Amino acid sequence: MSRPALTELSIRGLGVIESGVLPVGHGFTAITGETGAGKTMVLQALSLLRGERADSGAVRRGADRASVQGIWSGVEADARQLVEDAGGTADDDEVILGRTVQSTGRSRGQAGGVAVPASLLASVTGQLVAVHGQADQQRLRSATAQRQALDRGAGRQLEATFLDYADHLLAWQRAKAELDDITANREARAREAAMLREELEQISAVDPQPDEDEELAALANRLQHAEGLRQAVAEAQASISNDTDAPDAVTLAGQARRLVEREDDPLLAPVTERLIAAETALSEASSELVNYLDALAAPERSADEVQTRLHEVMAIVRRYGSIDEALSHGASGALRIAELDDDDASTERLQAEVEREHAKALELAESITQQRQAAAQRLSAAIEAELRQLAMPNAKVTIDVVPGEELHQHGRDEVRILLAPHPGADPRPVATSASGGELSRVMLAIEVALASGDVPTLVFDEVDAGVGGEAAIEIGRRLARLSEHAQVIVVTHLAQVAAFASTHVRIEKGTDGEVTSSSIAEVRGEARVSELARMLAGTDSKVALAHARELLADAAG
Repeated sequence: MSRPALTELSIRGLGVIESGVLPVGHGFTAITGETGAGKTMVLQALSLLRGERADSGAVRRGADRASVQGIWSGVEADARQLVEDAGGTADDDEVILGRTVQSTGRSRGQAGGVAVPASLLASVTGQLVAVHGQADQQRLRSATAQRQALDRGAGRQLEATFLDYADHLLAWQRAKAELDDITANREARAREAAMLREELEQISAVDPQPDEDEELAALANRLQHAEGLRQAVAEAQASISNDTDAPDAVTLAGQARRLVEREDDPLLAPVTERLIAAETALSEASSELVNYLDALAAPERSADEVQTRLHEVMAIVRRYGSIDEALSHGASGALRIAELDDDDASTERLQAEVEREHAKALELAESITQQRQAAAQRLSAAIEAELRQLAMPNAKVTIDVVPGEELHQHGRDEVRILLAPHPGADPRPVATSASGGELSRVMLAIEVALASGDVPTLVFDEVDAGVGGEAAIEIGRRLARLSEHAQVIVVTHLAQVAAFASTHVRIEKGTDGEVTSSSIAEVRGEARVSELARMLAGTDSKVALAHARELLADAAG
């Protein structure tokens, strides 16, 4: 399978580009054009395909949307699998990714012909392309970026150590926070335990039972209206069954049953069964009413006892909302008291955990420091080797790794990249002492040292900023050599760099007096000579054209 590469980038309605296709070679592609022609739109298109934030302001004026599409060939299995897992297709090791941005700000990603979130685009393109812009050069001035560059150079062993370190650091921080909380809030925790004990004693003293409040309320109402209930129930019982000559319900039901039973008709059998059931039910109801009347006459609890108990239970209900809530509070409160009473044991346990986890985190932080120091020697040597090919033959690079006292998420080290650009110069931090041209070359040297073999396509935005003359030629030559192992795409203003490209793309600005638009086209032969001349002198004079041809000849040689 061929090396993975971006083979085509289509842009429509993005900034000054109405519509265009960027032809990309497998080697070194240079993108040139006048200021404002739209070279940055190429970077913007790639940023959209990399899942970065979509800005509706980038949509071309008058268009309702901007769309970009990238076609990658030779894509390896891991990236293809991401697309296929999302429901897309990746035929013949080719993956097509797209992104559309509406003028309203909404965006939509596509991978292999299906809609996907921007995060999926980022996951796929993260394995395919790395973009290094002007902001990356300035970011190299920060201690964080320098540490991250070193950590990339340290490789997978450091990544594994970091995962272990992060686990122990988090365990130490959590145990320490819990221990500090117990220590700082010991009095408050004691007050909490005392309050819970008082509440549990109140609940225990009343000892409410589930649904007892409803049962007591019903009983209190029954006792309060006992006389009226007795009269009503007595009359009801008498109407069902009595010892007088007056007909009652049981007697009438029995008479009806006997009359029906005399008739020998199968159709009456169900009626007979219902009358038997009715007679039985009436007898049982009569007995239950008699029992009810007996209970009313001699209640197990007096009205005063019931009212007193109801008052106690309702006090609990008012405080906790319900008996169930009170019982639940009692159960959870007991557990919390046990936890609070265990402060001494918890303190001892946490102190041991804090010491154990801190010691392990320190041990791993020391391992991280050692791995960084070893990587610093390798990376500084690799950067120096790159700088020798970028017209800084005598530059010395030192990467200091200084361990501190505090443990942080990134370890405990302060990392600084120091540069001595020429013999006799003292090594000084690139963050404060490197010129723009030196910083560009140091950044390129770092990226080349770290990125080779990391991702198949490297994109550089004006990596030659602040550089000219012989240094620019060496940057172009180094990028050309880098393209032997990776696809290289460079946005540049320097003819000395563009002359080394195997594919030269010009973005040209045009206007009809009202709307500005740009075209994208590969330049070859005399068109390329004219473009290099323009970059060198702003004109295509004979002298400029001759210089351009000389550059191309030197680059080819």
